[in-house]
Amino acid sequence: MKKGKVKASVTFAISNEFEAVSLPKSPFGGFWIEENLTSSSLEAFLKAVILELKQRRIAFIRVIQPPKVYEPKTDLINYLLFKEGFIQERILSHQFFVGKKKIKKLVQKEHAKSQKKAKDEGLTIQVGHIQNFSFLDQVRSWNQSRGYQIGFEDARIINQVSEFPDRYFLITFVKDKRAIAHSLCNTVLPGSLYYFLSAIDPKSTLKNVGDLILFTLFQLAAELKVSFIDLGSSENEVGVNHNLMFFKSRFSNEISNKISWTLKL
Repeated sequence: MKKGKVKASVTFAISNEFEAVSLPKSPFGGFWIEENLTSSSLEAFLKAVILELKQRRIAFIRVIQPPKVYEPKTDLINYLLFKEGFIQERILSHQFFVGKKKIKKLVQKEHAKSQKKAKDEGLTIQVGHIQNFSFLDQVRSWNQSRGYQIGFEDARIINQVSEFPDRYFLITFVKDKRAIAHSLCNTVLPGSLYYFLSAIDPKSTLKNVGDLILFTLFQLAAELKVSFIDLGSSENEVGVNHNLMFFKSRFSNEISNKISWTLKL
């Protein structure tokens, strides 16, 4: 902090086992630079954080550094973390669509075709804040029947939505009064929209539902006037989900990595 202004920040949760994590049960935490800092100033801040944690008898540090699209200085931060002895524990590659004007342009271009597709298929598209959580059971059931790994906890989502109800949006496709698809997204940070949970009823015979879901996501992003959409990572239990990455590549124009760093003190 200088002259009352925060220049850089990091938030940790400290466990009973004296582990400091930034941040647990969140998409990421990490170091954030509020204003331009020199590399030497940022290095000094990092060293000061490590020293403070040592003095608090912390034995282990984990930092989940966000992709560069969220924090432009992430490459420099990752470099300095490495130089301080942090070890890369995990890397997830996120695909993004970046650019407020580009989002708006894509929506304008594809709107008529999307509307016709939904009408021809007899689909009702519902978009809004979450009113109840029954959709989670359907998401789990549909994804399990497809053999997908279940990577979410109901209680965690319910708690997060209850705490920040205005940040979460649910997209639901209905046909013949029955839900056939759900997609959950949220504004992790102002100016962003994060697409992180989606499922399609395997019994549905409709084609290209995934395309319609993402286009509806883009429509929501345009309405919210966000600067970018985070389509998340594409992995399964055996490694990279190349099919999912290819699908998302049709709706993305940027790739950036989220890296988890660890350090034993």
